[in-house]
Amino acid sequence: MAALKDFMTTSVHTVTTDATLSEAAEAMVRGRFGSVLVMAGNTLMGIFTERDVLRAAAKQVDMSASKVRDWMTPDPVTATGETDSADAAETMISQGFRHLPVTERGKLQGIVSLRDVLSDRMRLER
Repeated sequence: MAALKDFMTTSVHTVTTDATLSEAAEAMVRGRFGSVLVMAGNTLMGIFTERDVLRAAAKQVDMSASKVRDWMTPDPVTATGETDSADAAETMISQGFRHLPVTERGKLQGIVSLRDVLSDRMRLER
C-alpha cells in the first residue's frame, strides 16, 4: 500500500486567519483546488473549503469583509506521511470530508484529496 508521502501535494496554498472569504475563494478558483489551509505562522489552525464558501454565501455574508477564521473548520483532522491510502480514504469517507492535511511532528508537509487517495487505490488494484 502506498503511503501518503508518496503522492501528496506538497505545494499547499495557505491563508492566514485574517484573510477574507473573497481572498480565500479567489485563491481556490485561481489555483483550481477545493481548499486552503489556514495558518498562524507555522501552526495549522484550520481548513477552509468550497463547502465553507457555500455556507457563507447561503448566509449572505459580506465575502470581502468576513474573515476565514469565522468560517473555517478549526483543528482539522490530519494524517502523517506514513499513513497508507486505505486508512486515509476510510478517515475521509467516514468523517465526511474531501481534504486531509499531512503533518509530521506538528509541521505541515502537504495535503491529499479524496480524489488523490482513490486514484492511488485504483492504481494499486490494477
